[in-house]
Amino acid sequence: MIVASAIRDPSLGCAVPAVCHRGVVDQRISFVTLAVADLDATRAFYLDGLGWTAALDVPGEVLMIQAGEHLVLSLWVDTAFEAEVGPIRRGAGLAPITLAHNVPSRAEVDAVLETARAAGADPVLDPVERDWGGYTGYFGDPDGYRWEVAFNPGPIGQVVLP
Repeated sequence: MIVASAIRDPSLGCAVPAVCHRGVVDQRISFVTLAVADLDATRAFYLDGLGWTAALDVPGEVLMIQAGEHLVLSLWVDTAFEAEVGPIRRGAGLAPITLAHNVPSRAEVDAVLETARAAGADPVLDPVERDWGGYTGYFGDPDGYRWEVAFNPGPIGQVVLP
């Protein structure tokens, strides 16, 4: 706990000041990602059934809906989710959800992941360049929920930045 307390010490500052305020990570959620088994049924429910509007719709892959000023609900085909994040809990494995904290640069992804590592996050998956142009890594919270820390250079990535 000494390390976690040190991170919160305002006198220590932050490696990337835009990411942190007084030495702690900016408190917000950018994306809520849910793994779905049937994207067509999911699309019909949210778009047709609830009348929501897609911000990004890639048939067979993902449906993203702006759910707040800086919040996107991402409904992702479960096989693609598993390929990037890890096995979905069907018994053993991960819960089929990630929370995302988006930042405006690759350096800030690195800084947030280091802060999470210092706070005791387990596991911390090092960031990688993604084929869609982003740069992301993951960490697990104490209950095993995965947080994605992401730089997303596309328009949908800009929506969630303050």
